[in-house]
Amino acid sequence: MFALENPLFILYVRLIGWTLLGYVLGKLLPKIYTTYLGKLLLFGFVPISIISFLRQADLSGWIVIAPTTAWVAILVGAGLAWIWIDLGLSDERFKKLSRGITSQEKNFDNSPFNNSPSSGQALAEDSAWSGATQGSFLLAMTLGNTAFMGYPVSLALVGPQYFAWSLFYDLIGSTIAAYSVGIALASRFGSMSSNQQVPNPFISMAKTPALWSLPIGLGMRFIPLPTVVSSSMNAIAWTTVTLSLVMIGMQLSQLKTLRNVKKALTCLSIKMLLTPLVVGTGLMFFGVTGEPRMAMVLQMGMPPAFSTLVIAQAYNLDRDLTVTTLAFGVVLLLFTIPIWLWLFS
Repeated sequence: MFALENPLFILYVRLIGWTLLGYVLGKLLPKIYTTYLGKLLLFGFVPISIISFLRQADLSGWIVIAPTTAWVAILVGAGLAWIWIDLGLSDERFKKLSRGITSQEKNFDNSPFNNSPSSGQALAEDSAWSGATQGSFLLAMTLGNTAFMGYPVSLALVGPQYFAWSLFYDLIGSTIAAYSVGIALASRFGSMSSNQQVPNPFISMAKTPALWSLPIGLGMRFIPLPTVVSSSMNAIAWTTVTLSLVMIGMQLSQLKTLRNVKKALTCLSIKMLLTPLVVGTGLMFFGVTGEPRMAMVLQMGMPPAFSTLVIAQAYNLDRDLTVTTLAFGVVLLLFTIPIWLWLFS
């Protein structure tokens, strides 16, 4: 189990080691260096790595199942989260009714199923489920860290041959969901400053180099490249895996407060445990097993993406809850990976 050549042991050494290095660097260096590294990865290394790994990947089989599974997992997770929120609101109503300090009209406004304009901010100030908290809770369910965290884990445990399943899950599933469902949820439950404009999701996606690298990589699969070019691209690809973990550590070093721990753990239990278990088991009935299923289950079980914090700040959502889910999610990942290897290997 803990032999030095065990892939899980090697993965944990890399995950913990490079992330800790990033954490230390994040504490020592100015915050601007995290931004520089993120842009270097986003606009340079990640697109090259996608093209390189696509040239090595096995695209046989029904790989279209990967993005479909991503959307199913998002909907299942969001549905379970919505049910939990409604249960929490119902419990609050019951307690208020028992104290005789609520009204029928107020109860209706507090429901997340109410589509009235004020429902996103309708909860009373003393409610534990304000509109901002609901938005952050649902946002964490929608946006998983399927790129900077998901790619290293998938490459280590399923290898480059099946990496395309993780790639399609991320780019056609999670990434598009971030610019559509994620922004829609933030707009629904949050608010923006008067001088801020709602970002156009199509323009945002067009500015994402990783999406453009997908068709380029597919088109270059059968184009022979000089050995030096192919080797250089492969070296950049594996360097990207390492730098992604370093950047995760640098981002973690910038998190300040950890509050709403109970809600954060509930959110992570739904996203990182219940949803992968339900959807991963369901894939068996569609004939998806083995390494392809493992690749998708690992992506489903990723912690929330750091972009949730950016969105939470832009739309005035519950920043404390978002920060706590990010920090605890990275730690929880170390405990969930062995579970998926045991259940779905």
